[in-house]
Amino acid sequence: MDTPLAASISATNTVFLATPATRRVTTLTTITPSWPLIRVPNQNHRNKSFSLFLTHCSAKPDTDTDNAKDQNSTVGPDPNPSLQNPAKPTSNQAPTSSNSSFSRGLVFDLGPKNSWDGAEIGSPVVKRYLGDEEERWHMWYHGRSSDIPGSDSIGLAVSSNGIHWERGAGPVQSGGDVGLVLNCSKDWWAFDTHSIRPCEVVVMSSTKIRANSAVYWLYYTGYISERAEVSANLSEFSLENPERVNTGLSEDKVSKSLPGLAMSQDGRHWARIEGEHHTGALLDVGSDGEWDSMFIASPQVVFHGSGDLRMYYHSFDVEKGHFAIGMARSRDGLRWLKLGKIVGGGARGGFDEFGAMNARVVRNRKDGKYVMAYEGVAADGRRSIGMAVSADGLKDWRRLQAGPVLKCCEEDGWDNEGVGSPCLVQMDGEADEWRLYYRGVGKGGQTGIGMAVSEGSESRSFIRWMGFQL
Repeated sequence: MDTPLAASISATNTVFLATPATRRVTTLTTITPSWPLIRVPNQNHRNKSFSLFLTHCSAKPDTDTDNAKDQNSTVGPDPNPSLQNPAKPTSNQAPTSSNSSFSRGLVFDLGPKNSWDGAEIGSPVVKRYLGDEEERWHMWYHGRSSDIPGSDSIGLAVSSNGIHWERGAGPVQSGGDVGLVLNCSKDWWAFDTHSIRPCEVVVMSSTKIRANSAVYWLYYTGYISERAEVSANLSEFSLENPERVNTGLSEDKVSKSLPGLAMSQDGRHWARIEGEHHTGALLDVGSDGEWDSMFIASPQVVFHGSGDLRMYYHSFDVEKGHFAIGMARSRDGLRWLKLGKIVGGGARGGFDEFGAMNARVVRNRKDGKYVMAYEGVAADGRRSIGMAVSADGLKDWRRLQAGPVLKCCEEDGWDNEGVGSPCLVQMDGEADEWRLYYRGVGKGGQTGIGMAVSEGSESRSFIRWMGFQL
């Protein structure tokens, strides 16, 4: 069973309110888990006086656990089996193999026109749970409504096979619903008032409480409306944060962003957990002149071992003129120490010449090495997906090959303008099989979520899913 993060918690009065509104918490309850945490979206207003949710929390990883593995792969039984039948979901059927090449690889399309995710979707965070008799898939993702072109929310969809998904058109109301689960904060001083996007979800279950009790952790990116300063020498470079498509907004905008944390007991109703930064974020940007001084985005956390958690995130290195990936380490998942930049721009003329972003790191269960899927940015702005490997997951990262493992469709397909925001899931069996979920962009800026499967044991290339083979 995959356990990226196992925390030791002394359970005191852990109560999550089943309401669409999220609350802000400065202290966390402690629990002693038997398996990992999933970091989850949270629709909280920050409320320092709210003591029902988590009265005291220090998430201290259980350093003796031996089940800490890749949180992007199978993570054992569904932590809340009673929530496996969502109420009145909308089925999002993936195309079958008889469809034209236009929809090849597409497994999750835009929501209905007037829904919270009807204008844009992306940032898939996909988790697979195996029970005694069935498997269950959860996908947290960001969505945007055409009514609010500049603001994202976070939602949840579920599936029995990772291909055909059930979604909701509005906010969740009960523990079995799917749909919108986390909105932007309403607190004026917070770091996530303008937009939010999910980055990593880890689940932790505790034998100290009841069998079906679990705590989900969500690391996410929060954006404020304040603009970051962009130097004059970048005037010809199209730079956005968050990146948007099909919004009707003409000018590039670089909003300040920071990493945040939220917790939940059902993956649907959330409480934000305040970090040490005055805005409630976990980390601050670097000082003037440092590579990450503009913003911090897309934090993903991997459990390495006893008291050793790694966060991978990206920013834009103004001095070098490219996107770059850096990392930080923590003993408890709350307080972080930056280690610096680990992946920068690629070879001249390459698919990632202008840098790497949106990294997703997985520890390979077969050989123990770390695999990173990332979004590469070419000189012309085109996006593809590349991969890198490391023996220890720290600074010794090596690009797997010169070219991408997945590039945009060269035909008139749904994702012929770009692919990015990768999410890796390692499957079971003797073969070293991987699934790669990603955001695709097509003509007119229309987005969707696609899935590709690995070819060969070294995962040097992926082919778009084309239907079940009978």
